[in-house]
Amino acid sequence: MAELRYSINITIDGCCDHLAIEPDEELHDHHAENLQRADGLLFGRKTYELMESAWRQPDTGAAEDSGARSDIDAFAEVIDQATKYVVSSTLTEVDWNAELLGSDLRSEIERIKGDSVTGLFVGGVTLPRALAELDLIDEYEFVVHPRIAGYGPYVFNGLAEVVDLEPTDRRELRSGAAVLHYRPRR
Repeated sequence: MAELRYSINITIDGCCDHLAIEPDEELHDHHAENLQRADGLLFGRKTYELMESAWRQPDTGAAEDSGARSDIDAFAEVIDQATKYVVSSTLTEVDWNAELLGSDLRSEIERIKGDSVTGLFVGGVTLPRALAELDLIDEYEFVVHPRIAGYGPYVFNGLAEVVDLEPTDRRELRSGAAVLHYRPRR
């Protein structure tokens, strides 16, 4: 069974609001590489809608030269073409290379993990908390940015039980952000 990997950008004080982080080329490259390591992306409704509005490419058939940086172009291309799985109790249909999953979260995730070859990737806040509570996340990555936001939302806020983790890797980006990898202790 393929692995489900989780990644989130957070500030030192735990804020995971995407507006609290200032992305740079190295961060975009890092996340594009993460997405390329997966054959499917798993989103909750809010993250799906946010990502679609930010990264869906126009259906023009030809690339437009907008003068954007190449790191953003590479990330946009990877996420636009990726297979996406969406967990939502309010959406009735999705597109953008996406499949709407049924209401039995454990069964659906186990099914797509079983069908996956290179693994799945999940981001966001609410869905990962539910996945952690079901012990379905195989690897956690926290990209901790050297910034104090002073507000939330906070990652895993309201988690029902403690999840103990073992550190597996750490590296630092030029920005000073630390990329921390963990596996659950099972």
